[in-house]
Amino acid sequence: MTLKLNKLITKSINLVFFTGAGISTDSGIPDFRGPKGVWKTSTPIYFQEFISSKEKRMESWEKKFSNELSIDHAAPNKGHINIAEIMKKKDKSHLITQNVDNLHQNSGVQEEQITELHGNATYASCLDCNKRYELEDLKQNFLKSHEPPSCVECNGIIKTATVSFGQAMPKKEMQLSQKKAIQSDLFICVGTSLTVFPAADLPVLAKETGAKFIIINNESTALDHLADLVINRDISEVLSEIKL
Repeated sequence: MTLKLNKLITKSINLVFFTGAGISTDSGIPDFRGPKGVWKTSTPIYFQEFISSKEKRMESWEKKFSNELSIDHAAPNKGHINIAEIMKKKDKSHLITQNVDNLHQNSGVQEEQITELHGNATYASCLDCNKRYELEDLKQNFLKSHEPPSCVECNGIIKTATVSFGQAMPKKEMQLSQKKAIQSDLFICVGTSLTVFPAADLPVLAKETGAKFIIINNESTALDHLADLVINRDISEVLSEIKL
């Protein structure tokens, strides 16, 4: 199977990787929907709750600064590094990710090659004026004041730069992802259950517009029946076997 995958990647011009939480579990970051996933052990705070309730904002920041998702000290694993190495050799390649951990960037993928559908948890921003805030500064102020942070520029609500439950998907990123899916000749899904929509529509769009559709995941997914190739093995091992 990896021989076929190797040939498809070698031949591809407009390669797109589409990654989910499964690629980051080897970095110590739990997935969201598995048996031990975050949503099985912790109730998510919805966007409207965060906006309307100071108590919910306090709860959200307390979770964040307790490093609930184990993101703060996580490092890229072999899967991230292998994707970065492949993309360096495929200059028209692009990566769409549902992850918020910044590990693809840390592995060497350039910012202009990445579209983050669910934002980024390694910094925060004001919901009103979009001013960026670094988390360490917010943490120190939070520990001193015991108040949820507000913007120094406009007094707006500050939130981690992620898309929460109940929050609209970013329009610009969705449009770019759809464009990249349509342009792709090979669309490879890595470490995603393909159950979260509208993101899971992207591989279907790629397939319908002529791309080969590949799934690399430890378990079966909701879209296996549409794929040209499904590989249910360790992600890092599969990607390490690609030789360009």
